[in-house]
Order: sequence, then structure tokens, then C-alpha cells
Amino acid sequence: MKPEGIAAVKIGIITVSDRASKGHYKDKSGPAIIDVLQEYIKTPWEPIHQVIPDEQYLIESTMKQMADKENCCLIITTGGTGPAERDVTPEATEAVCQKMIPGFGEQMRQVSLKYVPTAILSRQTAGIRHQSLILNLPGKPKAIRECLEAVFPAIPYCIDLIDGPFLEVDEKHIQAFRPKAT
Repeated sequence: MKPEGIAAVKIGIITVSDRASKGHYKDKSGPAIIDVLQEYIKTPWEPIHQVIPDEQYLIESTMKQMADKENCCLIITTGGTGPAERDVTPEATEAVCQKMIPGFGEQMRQVSLKYVPTAILSRQTAGIRHQSLILNLPGKPKAIRECLEAVFPAIPYCIDLIDGPFLEVDEKHIQAFRPKAT
């Protein structure tokens, strides 16, 4: 909840799933991201959440809408990062970003390998579109928490570097890294 008179930072959450988008099962991944971010972020923020099918053009247009029209400083996707034919979230991310930041995906895979050997199949990545950081997460709620815990310390500073809003974190839950002023 945001205090009166303070504009909330917008954060986009995109669940990429053919079955969830058709109502075959309830989306658990998007709400899992929101739960973790509610723990981590002290700055007033508002989730912009959409559940869409695994269609590259639709993933791209949703990312563009959230970055360019909704002004989301952070856009987190869940799902569509595996090797299956319909898994196209990384391709959509690369298509809409001006710069890619592969270190996010590298770190998430490294952390996930502690839990499952199939983490090497993940194609998670991250990139920058204007003043938005786009981050691809896996689709399972447990893996979402593990991956966000691993990479979130770098997210506020990354958003600083692209002239996004200042994100204050709740240090009881996560430590953000920002270089000390010299």
C-alpha cells in the first residue's frame, strides 16, 4: 500500500503459460513473484500483472507495453525459459532489449544447480529496454524465490544505472548492493 500523495513505482510481472492463460490451472508463479517482492521492496510499488500464452509476438508486445507505456522500472517474466519449442521468453526479451545482461541468467543457473541438475536447461536472461530492467525467471514458485534471492541484490543498483527510480529494500529480508560514494 502506498502512502497518500506518493506515486508508486510500477513493476511488471508477466506469467508466460499457455495453460494458465486459458484457465486450465491457476497461475501460482506471478503471485509468488509478488510475494517475494513485497518482502524485499520498501519503496511503495504497484504490480502490473498479466498472464499470457507462449507466443513470442505477445510476450514482446506485453514487455513493450509495460516498459514504454506503463513505465515499469522492472519487468519480471516467469515461464517459457526451457528448451521446448514453445519456450520463447528469452527470444522475446532479446528482441525488445537494447542491451543484454547475461550475468543474471548465469547466476540464477548456478544457484538452481544446487537444487536440480536440469537447471542447465534453463535459458534465463536479462536485458535493458530504455529505463526498464527485464528479468526472466523460471516457472516454479520455489525456483522463483531461490533465483530472486540470488540476483535481487544487484537489481536496485542496475535500476539506478539506467536512471530508474530508487528502490529501497527491507534489509531484514535482502541486502542490496550499491557502491559506496568515494
